[in-house]
Amino acid sequence: MHNNNKAYSDIPGTTVFDGDMARIGFHLNQFCMSLMQAANRAEFKQDESAYLAKWPMTEAQRQAVLARDFSQLIDLGGNIYYLVKISSCDGLSVAAAVSTMTDLSVEDYLEMMQQGGRSPEGNRYVVTTSMEEKS
Repeated sequence: MHNNNKAYSDIPGTTVFDGDMARIGFHLNQFCMSLMQAANRAEFKQDESAYLAKWPMTEAQRQAVLARDFSQLIDLGGNIYYLVKISSCDGLSVAAAVSTMTDLSVEDYLEMMQQGGRSPEGNRYVVTTSMEEKS
């Protein structure tokens, strides 16, 4: 569920969290914020499906939470700053959660980040203007 009709919809590997995505993910992100309360975390961990049923989220969003599929959650309107509350509830670090969105282990992900991050090769967003195309 990318923002397909936006000028920035073709940035490789990126879902831009804009106003439309905020509206799509509103209840998902509110669920994540609920995990800031210890009582809510305990209720969620006791029966995740029952706790998720309290929130007016889509079934796809619920299934992605249960699967801890963070890439899918971002596609469904999740904001990473809220989504890490799910991984924190599981006792995982932010790096562990984010590494699941790559093909890297946590250790390899941390090493990549310490070396400057993901290579721009194949990930650049290059816009050619009509003037550049004519030359």
